[in-house]
Amino acid sequence: MSSPLDPRTDTSQAAAGGLTVFAAVMMLVIGFLDLFRGVMAIVHDDVFVVTPQYVFQFNLTAWGWVHLLLGVLALMVGIGLFKASLWARIAGVTVAAVLLVANFLSIPYYPLWSVVAIALCALVIWGLCVVRADGSDGSRTGGP
Repeated sequence: MSSPLDPRTDTSQAAAGGLTVFAAVMMLVIGFLDLFRGVMAIVHDDVFVVTPQYVFQFNLTAWGWVHLLLGVLALMVGIGLFKASLWARIAGVTVAAVLLVANFLSIPYYPLWSVVAIALCALVIWGLCVVRADGSDGSRTGGP
């Protein structure tokens, strides 16, 4: 039986807050980098590798606009994640999943960064999914 002053409750709340801040910062990093990637593709698209026989072929300038818009969206959600509200966590998971798919589709154009971005998006999804704001992490917050 645990009391409201149980130190495990404080520790789990601190861990949950830390994971949310981690996810918010990583979402901001992903947003800025995707924003820059979009600008690179729009302005100077010959820095990317062109794979002629890739199944998912896109115009690099159009692909740049996609990354630019996703980067702006990730920045907005990343800022919203600092409030640790449920809507921001849901939006964060959704945007990170869309960014993960977009980076998967752009592997042939910028392979190393796409794999790194996929890993960062997976970390954001993990960080946002393991946090439970209501204290339902298996510990009891009081009462019999």
